Amino acid sequence: MKVAAAAYPLTWFGDWGAYEAKIRAWVSEAAGAGADLLVFPEYAQNELASLGGRDVAADLEGALRETARHRPAADRLLVELAERHGVHILSGSGPVWGDPEGRPVNRATLISPEGILGHQDKAMMTRFEREDWDVAGGDGLTVFDTALGRIGVVICYDSEFPLLARALVEQGVEILLAPSATETFAGFMRVRVGSMARALEGQCVVIHAPLVGDAPWCVGLEENTGRASAYGPPDRGFPETGILAEGALGEPGWTYAEVDLEAVRLARADGVVLTHAHWPEQASRVAKVTVATPEQSSPKPIT
Repeated sequence: MKVAAAAYPLTWFGDWGAYEAKIRAWVSEAAGAGADLLVFPEYAQNELASLGGRDVAADLEGALRETARHRPAADRLLVELAERHGVHILSGSGPVWGDPEGRPVNRATLISPEGILGHQDKAMMTRFEREDWDVAGGDGLTVFDTALGRIGVVICYDSEFPLLARALVEQGVEILLAPSATETFAGFMRVRVGSMARALEGQCVVIHAPLVGDAPWCVGLEENTGRASAYGPPDRGFPETGILAEGALGEPGWTYAEVDLEAVRLARADGVVLTHAHWPEQASRVAKVTVATPEQSSPKPIT
């Protein structure tokens, strides 16, 4: 299959029609290039806060609620485009309120040509999401059983926690989607390193789609750094670097990668290393940890 990862800039919109035109153009471009799966970044939907005006877009709570207000219409637009072009689309994530009196989750939606397949809420919140935005962590993980294969989603910070990805891999996931929004190069690298590590451990493909560029009007997302990439395990059937494709740093647009799930299956069955198969062997090793000190003739077990 051909996968398209978006390096996506946030745009100020004067009306809904301008937003719709942008999304239609992005999806049309990727579908026209032959992409089967399109991945938009974390918090890409937060550009919808601009529809509430500058005061709303500059207010932490106001921007979240204005973005969430437009979520149903944004989903309907992607459903229409997925059906028209015959593609799968991971929506840009954004805030969604389940309980009007509670706090929002950060939700991405996977859409097939037949409609919405389901959602993944970000599990692990960063300090900014916890301490400033008060965005809630999601409860549980979703395995998307699609015509393209089994897909899982690890949103930004989630990619830095191996047990999340491992739980998905153990349910047969072969493609992980890692949409991100990172202010600094260091932040981008944390998601990149985490995503590459998850590809190595799970012997799977990880698609990394970041926000890029400046949006001084969009509170919490004023600066965005990243490059769209696709990673695999550096093993048989994959590049030695583990990088299937990558765009230029900070350059908006689609990055395309050819993904062969048969290569994933062969690596898991007969790779130079077998990290996917050997993962359970760690359990007996970590069950016994000792500390060696200069004063001791032998290591002392930790109790």
